[in-house]
Amino acid sequence: MSSELLVDLGEDPATAQLGQLKLATIEDQQWPADESTLSKSETDISQRFDGGSPHLPWDHPFYDIARHQIIEVAGDDNFGRKVIVFNACRMPPQHQLDHHKLLMYLKGTLDQYVESDYTLIYFHHGLTSENKPSLSWLRDAYREFDRKYKKNIKALYIVHPTMFIKTLLILFKPIISFKFGRKINYVSYLSELEDVVKCEQLLIPARVREYDNKLRASLKPTAQPPMSPPRSPPLPNQVFGVPLTLLRQRSPDGDPVPVVMRDTICFLSEQGLEIEGIFRRSANVTLVKEVQLKYNSGATVDFREIEDVHLAAVILKTFLRELPEPLLTYQLYNDIVNFTSVSSDSQATAMKTLVESLPEENYASLRYLITFLAQVSANSEVNKMTNSNLAVVFGPNLLWGRDNAMSLSAIGPINNFTRTLLDQQHLIFT
Repeated sequence: MSSELLVDLGEDPATAQLGQLKLATIEDQQWPADESTLSKSETDISQRFDGGSPHLPWDHPFYDIARHQIIEVAGDDNFGRKVIVFNACRMPPQHQLDHHKLLMYLKGTLDQYVESDYTLIYFHHGLTSENKPSLSWLRDAYREFDRKYKKNIKALYIVHPTMFIKTLLILFKPIISFKFGRKINYVSYLSELEDVVKCEQLLIPARVREYDNKLRASLKPTAQPPMSPPRSPPLPNQVFGVPLTLLRQRSPDGDPVPVVMRDTICFLSEQGLEIEGIFRRSANVTLVKEVQLKYNSGATVDFREIEDVHLAAVILKTFLRELPEPLLTYQLYNDIVNFTSVSSDSQATAMKTLVESLPEENYASLRYLITFLAQVSANSEVNKMTNSNLAVVFGPNLLWGRDNAMSLSAIGPINNFTRTLLDQQHLIFT
């Protein structure tokens, strides 16, 4: 994996220099000019962004975009940051895709996460002369993504970069700040992504995997990159990635709430309730791995000695995300994704019924977590974490599909369910 610095040639000259770019220098014959620039009405589409339905109706403004699954959300990376995935190979030919709406859809996705640290992974393979957007569209896109979107993006990983994409970044070099340029990383092989995120949680398109295999096969044996490490067998005292039922069986007191959840929530209840942006910041990945290793080795972890609120928050989210089955279970997936069809008057009762159908360990752990998150939101004037904000953070860590990754059309209702769970927790857990 490599990172290349794209140095700014002046003090934020973006607007002026974007208009001065000579866009015809790269394959201009294959890049038809845009018929129009982004209009005010098209920009306003972002305000109507709604992932509230698992199957967007045909007349939804983003139906034609969402159905291609170009953009997906894939849980958290190894640093505790949300992962947004962009799949170039799923972009249809230019005449079949409204690129302005694609931009608005991407903004609608990022709007849900830009207040938190996040990672963007771009799978470049599959971008061709038939489906790539025009350079002038890229110029307009850069104008659209202001500081709000760039501030908390911690890394942009370009997977399987070609000379074209590297040349494009050189062309845009004058308008890409030095700070943002340092966040751009080239990833030559999928195995290199394992340092950032567990590839099994990414719904990587088959075309991308096949291309990665071809790249490996073309190398000389001595130049072969390391394969993704195989999943190691569980340690005798393993805690992460272990079913809740097994953790309860191992617990000396038979407590249905796992020790990781008890440790982190106890510490955060004492020292994290008034920390602004709690659950939105990432943590040092080395420390995260060290704490995980301690738990998996059967050692005791005392967060009071470490004194790092964001580390404890990341460990809690990581534990939930690494469960072999989500806390809300696969069995309830369809009910939750379709929960928006339940009338508002019946939602509390219906939700109580669903939650009470969970296995005992899941119910106890969910109740323990939601009760704590209610404390967090009660301090939202200080920590800025309302029920809506907490739902965006925890929704993808409480439920995901069997393929691990989720499109915006699925994550919307999951987050809405989580928010309602927080809003109505006093009625649901009685």
